[in-house]
Amino acid sequence: MRLLPQSLFGRLMLVLASGLIVAQLLSAAINWVERDSLLVRASGMQPVQRIADIVRLLDSLSAAERTRIVAVLNAPPLVVSLDRAPVADTAGLAPRAAMFAAMLQAALGESRPLRVVITGTPVPWAPPAASGWQQGAMGAAMGQRRGEPGLRRFPPAGVSLLIQVGLRDGSWASFETQVTRDASNLPWRVLLSLTILLVAVLLVSFIAVRWVTLPLKLLAGAADELGRDINRPALPESGPFEVRRAAQAFNTMQRRLVQFIDERTRLLTAMSHDLKTPLTRMRLRAEMLEDETLRGKFETDLIEMENMVTQTLAFMRGLSKHEPAQSVDVMALLESLQADNEAMGRSVTIDGRCTKAWQGGAQLLKRCLSNLIDNAVLYGKRAAIHVEENADQLTIRVRDDGPGIPQSQLEKVFEPFYRLEGSRSRETGGTGLGLSIARNIAQAHGGNLYLRNHEAHGLEAVLTLPWQHQSAGPAGQAKNVKSPGA
Repeated sequence: MRLLPQSLFGRLMLVLASGLIVAQLLSAAINWVERDSLLVRASGMQPVQRIADIVRLLDSLSAAERTRIVAVLNAPPLVVSLDRAPVADTAGLAPRAAMFAAMLQAALGESRPLRVVITGTPVPWAPPAASGWQQGAMGAAMGQRRGEPGLRRFPPAGVSLLIQVGLRDGSWASFETQVTRDASNLPWRVLLSLTILLVAVLLVSFIAVRWVTLPLKLLAGAADELGRDINRPALPESGPFEVRRAAQAFNTMQRRLVQFIDERTRLLTAMSHDLKTPLTRMRLRAEMLEDETLRGKFETDLIEMENMVTQTLAFMRGLSKHEPAQSVDVMALLESLQADNEAMGRSVTIDGRCTKAWQGGAQLLKRCLSNLIDNAVLYGKRAAIHVEENADQLTIRVRDDGPGIPQSQLEKVFEPFYRLEGSRSRETGGTGLGLSIARNIAQAHGGNLYLRNHEAHGLEAVLTLPWQHQSAGPAGQAKNVKSPGA
């Protein structure tokens, strides 16, 4: 899915953050429900206990004394009256009224007739904020303000209740009060604490996930660097057991690769060097042949073999050659190559400009460009060089006027000693190493080289090089970058 993060770090953080947010939301919902019930019970206990005490007192008094005592006790926030008509029986009480009735019955300690209703209007002494609340059983229960969305369930200032309790002589005592909700701002403190907890856990998760995934990032970077410089410093073998094992395996692989490449390079270099001695002897003996036709054939074969040995030695030396990076004037280098080729009667043109200095191996870049120009002139009659620069890289295109090559062969020609038939035959003197050397040099500098058949005609070699490179390491040890033209 495109919406999912592409990195392991991003996906782990998404899973952890999603789980924590869901858990915190569920916890906040549970806390809200439990708090609502606890606040109702706590806020109702004081008026319940006072009503129970007044009922016991009225039971012990005569009618005249009751009237006198009620006149004294009748003061907000509890209005007491004896002459109020009994309300209708409330068999199905609203949840809040039922809760209040149960608490009052428990406080009285005996079974008495009780009637508790939520009144339709606020008590006269209610604070100004209470007058803005929608009244009625549902409105008071939901705590919904006028003019506010119904989904905003903030606690109301209080609930107006009418409580009627049957006295022992059969009369009724009526109490009208308002059960307030104290600490109405408590949910904000709860939400704040949950938010702080969520942020803290996410921060710890971020650090933990980063700590776990950092070795993978370092390992990927080391693998990428290994393709550019086989002699790069070894990975530090520290950290958790699994990370140490991975680092040890990577360093062992690097040592084995270095050993294998060094042995192969020494072997091929020695073989190529040793071949020069018998070739020299064969050349001397060929010159002693009296048959000119036979002598000419021998000399042609010997020249071809000598070219192959020379190119192979140059190729193998290039594999192990290190050249420190320096500032290179690309245009001056191209113009010097153009002058050298024009002196040999070759057609080489340059267009485009490079205004910045390129950082890399000057001799290696010269060899790379020289091979591309030779390839274009030998197989395509001329070399047309086009230079482009942008913020990220330098691009040099070398195009010829030849017939081009089949699409399926565009990558194979980079293989050492691989040659096409026809126009790219042995008659040109090529050994099949020029393009291999050029691509190795490009990739050793963090760039790439690929071929493509031009839309008009001819073959075009596209060389891309980044502006900055630390060192022009072994030219043959660049990573295997797939060319866009393949």
